[in-house]
Amino acid sequence: MQSKSLTITHDLVLIGGGHSHAIALKLWGMNPIPGVRLTLITDTSHTPYSGRLPGHVAGFYSFDETHIDLRRLARFSQTQFYLDQAINLDLINNQVICANHPPVAFDYLSIDIGSTPKTINIPGASQYAIPAKPVPQFLEAWNKLVSMVTNTPERKYSIGIVGGGAGGVELGLNIHTRLTKIIQNANQSLDNIKIHLFHQGDRLLTGHNSWVSKRSETTLKQKKIQVYLNEKVRQFSSDETTFSKVECESGLRVNCDFVFVVTQASAPNWLRNCGLKTDQRGFILVNHKLQSISHSNIFATGDIATIQDNPCPKAGVFAVRQGKPLFENLQRVILEKPLISYHPQKYFLSLIGTGNKTAIASWGCLGWESSILWRWKDYIDRKFMRRFDDLPLMNQNPLNTLDHVDSKTNHLMPCAGCGSKVGSSTLEKVLNRLEIKQNNDILVGLNSPDDAAIITLDSKKLLVQTIDFFSSLINDPFVFGQITAHHCLNDLFAMGATPHSALGVVSVPYGLEKNVEETLYQVLSGVLKILNNSQVYLIGGHTIEAEKLALGLSCNGFISSNNLLTKSGMKSGDKLILTKGIGTGTLLAADMNYKAKGRWIDNAIESMLLSNQEAVKIFKEFGVTGCTDVTGFGLVGHLVEMIKASQVSVSLELEKISILKGAIQTTQQGMTSSLYPQNLRASDYIINREDVNQAKKFPLLFDPQTSGGLLASIPCNNAEQCLLTLIQSGFKDSCTIGQVLEKNIMQPSITII
Repeated sequence: MQSKSLTITHDLVLIGGGHSHAIALKLWGMNPIPGVRLTLITDTSHTPYSGRLPGHVAGFYSFDETHIDLRRLARFSQTQFYLDQAINLDLINNQVICANHPPVAFDYLSIDIGSTPKTINIPGASQYAIPAKPVPQFLEAWNKLVSMVTNTPERKYSIGIVGGGAGGVELGLNIHTRLTKIIQNANQSLDNIKIHLFHQGDRLLTGHNSWVSKRSETTLKQKKIQVYLNEKVRQFSSDETTFSKVECESGLRVNCDFVFVVTQASAPNWLRNCGLKTDQRGFILVNHKLQSISHSNIFATGDIATIQDNPCPKAGVFAVRQGKPLFENLQRVILEKPLISYHPQKYFLSLIGTGNKTAIASWGCLGWESSILWRWKDYIDRKFMRRFDDLPLMNQNPLNTLDHVDSKTNHLMPCAGCGSKVGSSTLEKVLNRLEIKQNNDILVGLNSPDDAAIITLDSKKLLVQTIDFFSSLINDPFVFGQITAHHCLNDLFAMGATPHSALGVVSVPYGLEKNVEETLYQVLSGVLKILNNSQVYLIGGHTIEAEKLALGLSCNGFISSNNLLTKSGMKSGDKLILTKGIGTGTLLAADMNYKAKGRWIDNAIESMLLSNQEAVKIFKEFGVTGCTDVTGFGLVGHLVEMIKASQVSVSLELEKISILKGAIQTTQQGMTSSLYPQNLRASDYIINREDVNQAKKFPLLFDPQTSGGLLASIPCNNAEQCLLTLIQSGFKDSCTIGQVLEKNIMQPSITII
């Protein structure tokens, strides 16, 4: 009988990666409740820490020093990570409606999505102004501005900031620091930078004491930042020479290259419309237990929440302090224990960075400016961020899918995805020991292995069959279903076949009926999304319950005998083209050990979700002679299969091989897949391996790939145009990686140049 601790009994869903949720996830990872499945829905893998954003703008902190890696944090807390945006709630069926995922069921829900500047009532704002939130979009625009000033410091730039609160003032001062430093380093005139700050009030920093307001205004003027008080922006517009014209109700008009909006916070409309009780501005009303006053199974924190009888300002300090009580109450509500109360402090310290490593302090009626304050703030911020950098290797959760730690390689084992398959040498030994019957109708089978088996149906039509199966490699069943479907179809594409139908087999984690249903629904929704796009029918399958989520597909397709692609067709002089970058094995191994950055995994997933269906059509157009898909045995392992089948040798240009972002860094950290040691044996075919085995890219030649690219040999005269067509068709990492040499019947080999 299965242990109750291994059964999923509750689904707790978190929407948003704000400060409170980040703290709650860290605490949950250290104190899990058996049977509770966490899911985080967030539209970014890296959530910004508001306390450091101004310093990042000024250039004091890097991106990683400013952001909390949510993917890494989710892995630590054994939380399902859905990179998506919540757009509505179905409170009748307890489901989160997402932009790109199927509806996500919950028993308990917590919302921490922050707020955005209120610009909806300003005409032209969506086209010609950049809100300070969401932060990723703001940083994209900010980095573009920094790049422009760096590349063309001799031209004049006009930057507008709408909003004279603490956020707008601090942004203006730190923008000034960063851009004037760039101008100074380029020996250009500081007059090239002009910053305008528009505020509808008669003094800056409304809500702070008068000394802080006056001191901030003086500091802005000292830096020659133009301050416009009592100026309410009426609209934004544009013409052929100006990106954004800021037009005020007074008639004031200012031309700007960039305009950043830092105004009063607002909430998305869907919160008000979904049925949750909100205040007049659309923020979720909660009690002192951070619990919705209309729905007791829903919690909210940070800017998006308003405590009913004690509203507090929309400031990050409150979100940080709500993290621990939120964690406590989420666990208590599940365990049916009394909830605790959170009471915000009446006064809070606000530190406004001036851009020169000093800060203005505001606390009630008191104010002070000093470099000591900035250093103190820097110390507090560093201490806070270290909480999310120091994640111990843990395996406390009974639902943990990571089995044990290998002390030699210092990463968690065994791997998932295609890195979990049995090595080629082991497989070959077993097959050699077996007596496997043959049939004349089996054109390609275990006696002459290729990417898929081929059965003769008649003189012209062939049936192509393949199967793959592995445990989940990421903690999102919907995306895992998509990746697996792509991976399984790749074998058919590599043979040139047209996929027709598929059978599925799914291992679903133990749980109550509703929880099992949710997992199966998510994973099969992912499978069907890809099968439907490829016009492939799901015709049946089998399911079991077990400790881990695993998925496999048996795919069938058809091809005519004169269109068949095999590994054995390579010809001397052909160019070798690879459609995707390599490195998924090391990245996924590093992710399991909290050593991969979330954006690296985002990029790897993007690659794994790219279908090779169009690529094989392009290969056929340019006369492909041989083809395979690069999967578990790594690039060299699968290339060895091709050179042995074709009885040729090849030269590889190591530096031309596309590598996924972060893969070199993770291999240098010693993060390799569990299949890597067996794959490394294929290096015996590299005749100059002693000369190249210290190259940074060399280990990645043996890295097992999941849903990897196609490797094809193309006639030399067609290769350049073929590669260009691939890139134009969306295969941006496609690359020509080598050339086929003369036939070598005795000893096919690889030379790396």
